[in-house]
Amino acid sequence: MLTADIIRPTELDAQDRAAWQALRASAEGFRSPLLGPDFAAAVGRVRSDASVAVFRRDGRAVGFLAHHRRPGGLARPIGAPFSDYHALVAAPGLDGAEALRLAGIREFRFRGLLDPHGSFGPADPETSYAVEVARGLSGGADHMEQLRSGSPKRFKNVRRLDHKLEREVGALRLIAPDTSEQRFAQLFAWKSAQFTESGLTDVFAAPWAQALMRDLLAHPEGELSGLMITLTAGERPVAIHFGVREGERYHPWAAAHDEALSAYSPGQLFLWRAIEAMPHLGLSWYDLAGGHDHYKLPFANRTVEVSSGAAGSRRTPWSLVEGAMGEPGRRLRRRIDQIASVELTLAGRARALAGALAAGPRRAAARTGG
Repeated sequence: MLTADIIRPTELDAQDRAAWQALRASAEGFRSPLLGPDFAAAVGRVRSDASVAVFRRDGRAVGFLAHHRRPGGLARPIGAPFSDYHALVAAPGLDGAEALRLAGIREFRFRGLLDPHGSFGPADPETSYAVEVARGLSGGADHMEQLRSGSPKRFKNVRRLDHKLEREVGALRLIAPDTSEQRFAQLFAWKSAQFTESGLTDVFAAPWAQALMRDLLAHPEGELSGLMITLTAGERPVAIHFGVREGERYHPWAAAHDEALSAYSPGQLFLWRAIEAMPHLGLSWYDLAGGHDHYKLPFANRTVEVSSGAAGSRRTPWSLVEGAMGEPGRRLRRRIDQIASVELTLAGRARALAGALAAGPRRAAARTGG
């Protein structure tokens, strides 16, 4: 008989944590740093609405779903919108619909579902990218040599820009791990400027998000820690990534660069040097996630299929909106879901929604080239 216990992430006992980790180890699709008990516990320290559904069959834990529970049976993935990957971490054969019913979840909304056992059935597929290098000190260099061989013109240009930036601005240096408070603040100042320019909600400005990232950088949760990597030219920061690391896997959340140096393609220069340095950093997996395919895809050697959509028995008015409006309706729902994920008060959601509506014409013009 299958049962479900709903508890706080910080209330997991050693036996359940061990069962969760064993399930993660049983399938490659569950090995992201975002899918373990350490990430759930880290979010639980800064969010009072963090929950874990623990599914047991005959008393033995067979599945875990970390989530945020909202009134009316709505649930979102733990840490959304920073949980680029989420999953029902479970043994094969656990039915997603039954699990949600037992957990009292009428609708589970997701944007990056990993479902290696097909617990939820088909959903809208999307693609993320990752770099995986061979173990050993030559892994990163070997990967870059393969990229050079496969696309010599592109990577010859990257190397040319790399040398040009060194000549004109200063010697390039990769700092990892970087613990500078000044550069941490610089990264999020760059990100804030990006959100302002695009008219999107600044998801990094939420107090709980700032607390989560600072906490992970200063006080790791188990095997999970914050990791910042910075590329500098002389003393000047060029590009910075910040995210979470667990063992040999790194998942950046925030990536930004100095817009004044855009002519040098700093995002590509950063990835070139960071990937080359992976073995020296003890990394074998550098997750590039989805979006911005034009500069990520050339560096990747793995694709990760994720799904977006909703599961459960509830049918909300948004289903009718999406059906009637098509892609504009889906974009509107994604925008409102993102705002509701990051803004925890009604006042904050109202301000963010007003800003999103005001910026709508600008975003529409950008999509159409107008």
